Amino acid sequence: MLACLVERFVAENEADSIPEPEKIDDGVLKDLDIEGSVDYGLTVTGLAGKDFGGMYAVKPLAVIRPAGADDVARVIRQALHSPTLTVAARGNGHSINGQAMAHHGLVIDMKSMGDNNRIDVNVSAMYADVGGGALWADVLKRCVLGYGLAPTSWTDYLDLTVGGTLSNAGVSGQAFRYGPQTSTVTELEVVTGNGERTVCSNSQNSELFFSVLGGLGQFGIITRARVLLQPAPDMVRWIRVVYSEFDEFTRDAELLVMSPESFDYVEGFVFVNSDDPVNGWPSVPLDSNHSFDPTHLPTNTGPVLYCLEVALHYHNHDHPSTVNMMVEKLLGQLRFIEPLMFEIDLTYMDFLLRVKRVEQMARDNGIWDAPHPWLNMFVSKRDIAAFNRIVFQNILKDGINGPMLTYPLIRSKWNNRSSVVLPKGEIFYLVALLRFSHAHPKESEINEMVAQNQEILQTCINNGFDFKLYLPHYKSTEEWKKHFGDQWGRFVERKSQFDPKAVLAPGQKIFTRNHQR
Repeated sequence: MLACLVERFVAENEADSIPEPEKIDDGVLKDLDIEGSVDYGLTVTGLAGKDFGGMYAVKPLAVIRPAGADDVARVIRQALHSPTLTVAARGNGHSINGQAMAHHGLVIDMKSMGDNNRIDVNVSAMYADVGGGALWADVLKRCVLGYGLAPTSWTDYLDLTVGGTLSNAGVSGQAFRYGPQTSTVTELEVVTGNGERTVCSNSQNSELFFSVLGGLGQFGIITRARVLLQPAPDMVRWIRVVYSEFDEFTRDAELLVMSPESFDYVEGFVFVNSDDPVNGWPSVPLDSNHSFDPTHLPTNTGPVLYCLEVALHYHNHDHPSTVNMMVEKLLGQLRFIEPLMFEIDLTYMDFLLRVKRVEQMARDNGIWDAPHPWLNMFVSKRDIAAFNRIVFQNILKDGINGPMLTYPLIRSKWNNRSSVVLPKGEIFYLVALLRFSHAHPKESEINEMVAQNQEILQTCINNGFDFKLYLPHYKSTEEWKKHFGDQWGRFVERKSQFDPKAVLAPGQKIFTRNHQR
């Protein structure tokens, strides 16, 4: 039965094509009765047709500013009356490959939901009900400053919407302990592709709940999430230590993420063995008063080096000697180059908002608005050493003009009922190649970056690496089938249940809009 369902559903979608602009019937919007607004202005629709990646541009038919979840439901139900209209939820526009765009469709501006993006904290039950269009940075400020509480799992950059990260996973240095952000929510309010507003959880409408978590926006638009909280620390000891050998770097990183007693945050990155200010040694120190002394490096050091980045939470009432003893105990297990250790103390909020300072500098010099051909992937522990040898030490030995993150994650912290697909094995590595160009790059320069990303992916395929794209982007059904592997049938079945006409998230290019029959 499932095989027949998959074959029929995919065949119907492949038969449809993106409608030409002149064939789109926007008359269906004339009867749209919402409390919010509909904007056809070129300025607004032009903004909604771009994203942080800066490599795709499409023109939506209109931008919807909903007043609440009921408006979102009305928009989807109205789109169902048309044979061609699609609907995309847009958070803060931080997608890379046009995932939140709708070619001649409707873009819902989730940030515009106003009071419906409020953050309501339940102190006794230790959770916050948060609007899907709220930014994680606002969740942080509201919970920590107002109640001394905080969610357990974050992303490195917090100017992302709650619904946006939950539709992917939401990964950072706390995920080894608490799982991704999708593992730290207990309830969602979702508007499905059928236009139904539904509350779901592990015990109520659970199939929808797990479908939407990591579901790439394919099954519903998240309008509210219940996020678990815990007491927030006051301060953070932020530490970076350097390695010349990849096997020692991965040994120590895996030791920390698997140990019951560890730091509260564990990440890592690769950098170039040179004095390049962006790609090399100067990118490692945490304070302008610190300096990287390369004379401490072994004479046989290769073209790239490795940095393990950790953080320990503590409270103002903790005695400094207690914090120092814990740091020394945890670092005492590790094999880094001891003179190349950098540490600073800062508030918990300043630590979590650390990327905001980087953003401001990037905005000041113009590179924040330039194209960003980023590549994010999960690579199995089995293949990460070979990936290092072929990719980091060869293809990327000169750097990428931005961070090259890599650190281990624990599979058992991810719920296998969610729609996210992962490599096999208990330990796998995040690899995030966060490329930045200069303010006004030539098209050829961007093309070279994209080509290098493709070279890396093809290298992984040619070598039989077990990997999955994170924030995936493919252009054909066949590629998506390979991505989901044995989960493809489940993904298609969920689509047929919650968005049978393929109205939602057309920018992912997984399914195309079904014509009414």
